Amino acid sequence: MRKLFAFVVACLLVTGAQAQRLPTSERFNANDSFEQLGTTLPTPNTYRTASGAPGRDYWQMRADYDIKAELDDQNQRITGTETITFFNNSPDELRYLWLQLDQNIFEKGSISGVTNTGAIGPNGASARQLQSLSSNGSHGNKPNSEYGYRITAVRDKAGKPLPYSINNTMMRIDLPTPLKPGANVVFGVDWNYNITEYYGRSGYEFFEKDGNYNYFIAHWFPRMAPYDDVNGWQNKQFLGQGEFALIFGNYKVAITVPNDHVVAATGECQNYAQVLTTTQRQRMKKAETSKVPVVIVTQQEAEQAEKGKPTGKKTWVYKADNVRDFAFASSRKFIWDAMQTDVYGNGRKIWSMSYYPKEGNPLWGQYSTRAVEHTLKSYGNRTFEYPYPVAISCHAVPGGGMEYPMISFNGGRPEADGTYTEQVKYGMIGVIIHEVGHNFFPMIVNSDERQWTWMDEGLNTFCQYLAEKEWDYNYPTRRGEPLQIVEYMSSDKSVLSPIMSSSDNVIGLGPNAYAKPATALNILRETVMGRELFDYAFKEYANRWRFKSPTPADFFRTMEDASGVDLDWFWKGWFYGVEPVDQAVVNVEWYNLNTQNPEVEKALAREEAARRSQTMSKIRDAQAKDKTVVAQDSTMRDFYNSYDPYKVTPADRQRYEEYLATLTPEERELIQTNQNFYTLTLKNQGGVVMPVIIRMEFEDGTDSVARYPAEIWRFNNQQIVKVISTKKKVVQWTLDPFNEIADIETSNNSFPPVQKPTRFQLYKQQQRRTPNPMQQEQQQGGGAGRLGTGSPGNNR
Repeated sequence: MRKLFAFVVACLLVTGAQAQRLPTSERFNANDSFEQLGTTLPTPNTYRTASGAPGRDYWQMRADYDIKAELDDQNQRITGTETITFFNNSPDELRYLWLQLDQNIFEKGSISGVTNTGAIGPNGASARQLQSLSSNGSHGNKPNSEYGYRITAVRDKAGKPLPYSINNTMMRIDLPTPLKPGANVVFGVDWNYNITEYYGRSGYEFFEKDGNYNYFIAHWFPRMAPYDDVNGWQNKQFLGQGEFALIFGNYKVAITVPNDHVVAATGECQNYAQVLTTTQRQRMKKAETSKVPVVIVTQQEAEQAEKGKPTGKKTWVYKADNVRDFAFASSRKFIWDAMQTDVYGNGRKIWSMSYYPKEGNPLWGQYSTRAVEHTLKSYGNRTFEYPYPVAISCHAVPGGGMEYPMISFNGGRPEADGTYTEQVKYGMIGVIIHEVGHNFFPMIVNSDERQWTWMDEGLNTFCQYLAEKEWDYNYPTRRGEPLQIVEYMSSDKSVLSPIMSSSDNVIGLGPNAYAKPATALNILRETVMGRELFDYAFKEYANRWRFKSPTPADFFRTMEDASGVDLDWFWKGWFYGVEPVDQAVVNVEWYNLNTQNPEVEKALAREEAARRSQTMSKIRDAQAKDKTVVAQDSTMRDFYNSYDPYKVTPADRQRYEEYLATLTPEERELIQTNQNFYTLTLKNQGGVVMPVIIRMEFEDGTDSVARYPAEIWRFNNQQIVKVISTKKKVVQWTLDPFNEIADIETSNNSFPPVQKPTRFQLYKQQQRRTPNPMQQEQQQGGGAGRLGTGSPGNNR
């Protein structure tokens, strides 16, 4: 119901607005949400500034590698030797060095294995699950095999042994003399290890049908741990979840494999003339000017290689400059297509390549390399131009993906008949975009993955979300939209971790480190900052820290510094806490000014009287109104039987004119507009303060959206009262009408409340198989020619 109030009451609106600043309940917590992070962030210094930029004294270490390795295809084994040149660019003297031995995660009794927890379910467990759950498990691989590194030599530049000590996945090398600032040290390591089955990051896939292996080799050589101004040595153990903390350097790598293998690797191959046939080199020449993928190794050639027996070995030599890691893939099953295109229209061409077995077609031949090129363009436009000469997508096992500089291992495999579901198609394109996108975060913007998963996965998932929408307007994105994080944020707080948690301590890594930060960035871009401010600040961060190693504080500070938007409240709510977003509209009161205008006020009074007269008794009595005494006897009528109290008289108009003469021009204008004033009571029931977005639906069928920044909660972060004025009457109020803020409970977002049914279906015990529409249509005879004909290498 609306409430009429005299104009004198209007001045109370100002007083009432001030009153909102006072505590309204015992739970009132003024300003806490909007206090600055302050000492929560590290103190700025000459290495890392208060603006979020690298300081004048910023430094980072560097390590160059010269590696020679051989892949034993008969025994699934790597044997290698490396020479490392480590440059001490710090101001500190170093008495020892730390190297990472990530393969030791697979040793029996590794810290990862013995700390693995879980339970056997009521329906039992598989052998693989039991191996993983047992105290001597080896991260899901065969516990009886000999896994982990065998270090056979650690020597100085002259070949003399260096003392070393291995602590699980870390190795300390003791230097005979301290390494001075600005100096470098050269040393060598010889090692070997047995390759595990592919476990999501590295390993092999065995194809029983043709007896061949595909190898995806990563964290395969002893690598330098970082030493920086934040942690000193970053020598946290590798437990499997927290990925890799690394430093940049130049690589020269010689990889010896069976002579019928095709090798893809980080960097540029230096000896294609020795490892490719004349025909294959001619195809590469054609690919240098092609705008579509050109097949370098055809499916027919790969199938022929599958049947043969290797008669010798071949060494592929790769060179990569200014990268933080090196990985490679090798197989005789690989089809290989490529194109070298001017991605950014500046004349510099970049290779986009894909390697995949026939089991990946037709999907891989049609989409992979094009998705690689698209990723470079999309990410480059919002960060910086991709600086490397090549980007590679390799088809690993059907699901998941993993990233390394210039090369990634990606899933997504059609069924044996070449058909695939929509989920498989978009899942494959999505994982390629994601893993190739990791070249930007963290391969170039080199964050510490061992500590902060979200700094690469979250930022990359956000960029993936944007790149997917640029690929296809109707792309079924999985992460990024606020609605998609609601279920996770609705979870019990006991199973939630703040985004700002160390990688190995995060519960639910996918939603926590990928989806939630990606969603947060999308909300920043669309709702809090706006696209223009956000895009500028995000690009500034990427460019400030390309080929450097940022921390979370550097990201937070840069986003604020470059945009002029105070975001500490946002970082606190979304990154440091586990509370959800839940805004509620508790009540709406409607007010009109009493205009004193008889034309308006008496008409309103007439409407109100008519409404009040419509009681049930009056409705039923109307049937007998002609039988009343007054109706049947006219002598019982007088002046008041025909008097209209709502008729506007000359005296009424005279009084109104006299009233108007007492008003100022501003007061007269306000009265004559006949504004509606609505007092909204809003509650922050979730805990995270967010902007208030509310849609007003008017009685004439139109609507309008009002937006208020999060600072509307700054005097009371639990309950606020807001007055909104409109010329039209509002019939419906809705909070967050476009699902922008990840509100976990929308039933309290409407006033008056809107009832929505909960849909259910009859329970059926038998499970239904997910349909494959492409396969069904082919079986019905209508699917010919729908498998992407004309794409490279899709002839199965």
